[in-house]
Parts: sequence; structure tokens; C-alpha cells
Amino acid sequence: MNRIDRLFGMLTLLQSRRYVTGDQLAEKFAISIRTVYRDVKALNEQGIPVGFEPNKGYFVVEGYFLRPVSFNLEEANALLLMENLLAGFADKSIQKHYSNALNKVKAVMRDSQREKLEYLVSNTGFQLPRDLKGHDYEHLSALQEAIVSKTILEIRYCKGDGEESGRRIEPVGLIFYALNWHVIGWCYLRKDYRDFRVSRIVSLRNTGLPFEQANHPPITEFMKQLPVDY
Repeated sequence: MNRIDRLFGMLTLLQSRRYVTGDQLAEKFAISIRTVYRDVKALNEQGIPVGFEPNKGYFVVEGYFLRPVSFNLEEANALLLMENLLAGFADKSIQKHYSNALNKVKAVMRDSQREKLEYLVSNTGFQLPRDLKGHDYEHLSALQEAIVSKTILEIRYCKGDGEESGRRIEPVGLIFYALNWHVIGWCYLRKDYRDFRVSRIVSLRNTGLPFEQANHPPITEFMKQLPVDY
């Protein structure tokens, strides 16, 4: 990768996250920390306001935006492939948002590229396993929002035996395992963390109220306790 491409990639990465450490930049672009310093200085010299906060990392000052990003055909094809895979690994809400995002990509493509993309669409098929079909719910997007905003959810949950109950939970994170999405949350009824299969959530409501519990364990801790390895 030449330096121009690296600087552009570095800027794109910085704008995709709130903070990026020097070590993360060095690992991502296979460069030394000293080169990271030089590249950040070069970005600043080009009028791009990259700041630094101790113990957090580099960031692009709020208010600076890149011009609309253009995609080449190979990148668009990769996004198209992922859209089809979402039919098996996501619910309707995520599929809708992804399709909207992909349409924005198509909008900035040249006509010749768009024609090739449409041709590829008509010549790509997917046969999904039965267990990956039927994600006929629209909860994932709402769960993501609650996890990020750290707000309490009220859900109606149906257990495997068909019994329904109302739960009030603090959603900690999402895990895909055993061919299903699961939300891990602190349950006020059980006074402990519980694993809720998303497909069994009958309804949910975001109360808008902030979490009452502090310092939930990271989702990686719950992954260590999964009952299966797939």
C-alpha cells in the first residue's frame, strides 16, 4: 500500500470510530508507531483536524466530513454478497437498513458499474439451511439501539414450552450462536443475567430509562459460558 492510500485509509478508519489508538493504527496498516506519528502530522498539514486524547487515542475533530465516498465494483460486489447472506443471519429490521445503505452505494456508482452489479444480482443464488430461515421478526435494530443508548427494555418473552412472561431487562449485548440471535441482559425479575433468544421475543418496548446497574461485564465474558461451540 502506497502512502496516499494509507493516509486515506487512516482517515476513513478515524472517521468510523470515536477514538483509534496509535497501536491500532500501526497494526492495521503494518507500520511503526513513528510512522503513525508522521502520517497523523501529514493529515494535519493537509487541513484535516486530527486530535489526540491521552489514554483514548486519535480522533477527527467533530464537524469535519469527507466528501461522499465512491466505491469500486469489487467493493460493491462484496456488499451485495453480504446482503444475500443477511437473509439467514439477520432479521427484517437489519435487512431493511442494509438494503437502504446498499442503495446509497449504488446511487454513486457509474451506470456501467451499476449494470454489472445488476447482472451479478440476477446470476447469484443462495440455498440456506432450513434452520437459518424464518427470522420473521424485527427486533435486532431496536435491541442494538437499546444496547448503545443503555436504556431499559420491557419485553414479552415466550419460553420453549410456550409459557409467556413479561420481563424488564438491561440489554448488555447480542450473540449469534446455535444458529440464532440471543440478547444477554440483566433481568429484574430474576435479579441476574439471562440469555433471551431473540426469535422468542413476542414484543419489546424501549422505556427510555437509563440502566440502573453499573459496570456490566463485557459480552466476551458471556461468550465463554455458551452451551455450544457454534
